[in-house]
Amino acid sequence: MLVKETFPVTGMSCASCAVSVETMLKSTDGVKDAGVNFANSTAFAEYDSDKVSTSELQSAIQSIGYNLIIESEDPYAEQEKMQLEEYKKVKRRFIGSSIFALPVFVIGMFFPNMPYAPWISMILTIPVLFYFGAHFFKNSWKLALKGSTNMDTLVALSTGIAFAFSVFNTIYPEFFESRGFAAHVYYEAAAVIIAFISLGKWMEEKAKSNTTTALKKLMGLQPKMVKVIMDEKEIEMPVGDVQKGQIVMVRPGEKIPLDGKVTVGNSFVDESMISGEALAVKKKSGDEVFAGTINQKGAFRFEATKVGNETLLAQIIKTVREAQGSKAPVQKLADKIAGIFVPTVILIAIATFAVWMIWGGDDAFTHALLTTVSVLVIACPCALGLATPTAIMVGVGKGAENNILIKDARGLELAHKVDAIILDKTGTITEGKPEVVDQIWKDENLQNQEILFAIESQSEHPLAQAVTNSLKDKVENNPTISNFESLTGQGVKASANDETYFLGNRKLMDEQGVSLSGDFATKAEEWQQKAYTVIYFAKGNELLSVLAIADKIKPTSAEAIRKLQDQNVKVYMLTGDNEHTAKAVSEQVGIKNYKAETLPADKANFLKKLQAEGKTVAMVGDGINDSHALAEADVSIAMGKGSDIAMDVATITLITSDLNSIPKALKLSSNTVKGIRQNLFWAFIYNLIGIPIAAGILFPFTGFLLNPMIAGAAMAFSSVSVVLNSLRLKRLSIE
Repeated sequence: MLVKETFPVTGMSCASCAVSVETMLKSTDGVKDAGVNFANSTAFAEYDSDKVSTSELQSAIQSIGYNLIIESEDPYAEQEKMQLEEYKKVKRRFIGSSIFALPVFVIGMFFPNMPYAPWISMILTIPVLFYFGAHFFKNSWKLALKGSTNMDTLVALSTGIAFAFSVFNTIYPEFFESRGFAAHVYYEAAAVIIAFISLGKWMEEKAKSNTTTALKKLMGLQPKMVKVIMDEKEIEMPVGDVQKGQIVMVRPGEKIPLDGKVTVGNSFVDESMISGEALAVKKKSGDEVFAGTINQKGAFRFEATKVGNETLLAQIIKTVREAQGSKAPVQKLADKIAGIFVPTVILIAIATFAVWMIWGGDDAFTHALLTTVSVLVIACPCALGLATPTAIMVGVGKGAENNILIKDARGLELAHKVDAIILDKTGTITEGKPEVVDQIWKDENLQNQEILFAIESQSEHPLAQAVTNSLKDKVENNPTISNFESLTGQGVKASANDETYFLGNRKLMDEQGVSLSGDFATKAEEWQQKAYTVIYFAKGNELLSVLAIADKIKPTSAEAIRKLQDQNVKVYMLTGDNEHTAKAVSEQVGIKNYKAETLPADKANFLKKLQAEGKTVAMVGDGINDSHALAEADVSIAMGKGSDIAMDVATITLITSDLNSIPKALKLSSNTVKGIRQNLFWAFIYNLIGIPIAAGILFPFTGFLLNPMIAGAAMAFSSVSVVLNSLRLKRLSIE
């Protein structure tokens, strides 16, 4: 069976590590696809559970020096704990290495000729390299045994070479002095490089933790403990221990811990976390409540219907986490470069050493050593690896804070290119809560009304719900309905008392030869002019009734559509409703392009037509009938109060049903993509400029050689600058 799971990964220190883990996962037998996100230390694997187990995946990753967290009650909590420990460890490394490196730096820079200076520096440098920096050497050695490299390899090589050369000159200075050269030592370079890189990793870890603040806020919405009623006594227990069907007590001001249905009491609940609406919602017996929402006034009890990972809040958290871990298409290029980056840098370093040894003149060896160390130190695959995922993580998090649930990075990256958007009418532009506002019958035959009620009771369509609501207080009997058949885009057909009944739009009536005249025709025309949905009820070819159903336009729909048009997005409305209603609604909200009486296949075909014209098309819908078009769209957006199928297919879900979230989503995409491009630009430019300077390209013209210590500082801060630029997205407005 094909399974897709996301696992926390530990032990990764740079983008090359992520590439190594991803490559190992993909090469494991039974794995169909895999991906690794360095920024949030997660890996996903799509694998055949009959061929490979999670423990085998873990063993494969452990074989190259990393680890997958599996078989844990809460792997992400465990990962967070390990990340906190890593953060503290990196901080200790920086402080410890700095204490020892500072005197080495002072001696090397200002007192190089003081008595025993090389020996003092060597003694102080040993703990910096082989205690506080030991992990660089251990990790690079493990990878070397597997024929792999990463940033640790560059750090270990550069500091190791500088230290070994300095030790040789400390113990045996006569070798170079007898040949007319000074026996230089570079302890300060080796020690300060470790200190600077530790500082950079510390700042990077601190900054990266801020990219997941949205996720932490969501996770904080669910209380840890819950009061369960057992034998009429309140028992406090962890939320994870609550079972379906148990009764939970909630008092004023408390967060609702799980999804459920109110059994006793009533209250007002703040559901702004889900709906975006500031107004509290009244709750009474039988009403649904959701985890993470806040009880405001009264106390009530509810029956837990969804627990653990089933709750709406848990699903939102899962979606946000997966989206933050997903890869944008632009990241593929960065991943490819990161995969070959370290071996390429090592080759450049060897070439740099060779060139200086051949053409370096009297100080050839000294210059060759310094430039080689500088090249190894300044090269940084981390900035490249962090460029896209950190921006995606912040973008997805900001979306979640604004009731925009982004399911994958591709949708977020593509949304800013959207220049055509298709809106469904019912539930998208309108409230999706239709009501029968008027009706006309051939005669007041109660039996016909009961048959209509019975037929509509078998349908889940919102219009059917409106009809049953209007008739439920009148009917006394519930006739038996047989041969119920849904006629796509037209209505329904059913049998009762050996008669065939048709219920639907004008198109269905025309096909069945049902004539429309007199009051029926007059009323139908009048209602259509008012943008009401008109449905017809017939027995055979005899018209029994015409009903007018109104679905209010959402207060914010016209404003949202104007904002989209201001962003140069062409807006289309496609609806299964009739021409009159479609025209009236489109005029009220300012849409110039609309199509009425469209079937689900028509929506998908129209979308493909726009794509063939070169447009990037977004589809917005809320029903099962929109799922085909949603699947075909470049960017698919589901309304949060719509069907589960629509939300499963869509790449973006609006938790609120406010259309104003759509222009916000497009603006968020634009900001995020700009951030990614800026990050990639600086990451590429940094290496393109930094490596040649480190190799000494300016020396023939200016006599300038980059000090390895400065190279270490530059490398450390390049990663930090990329993360800080991503965090800047948090402050940008998407209104």
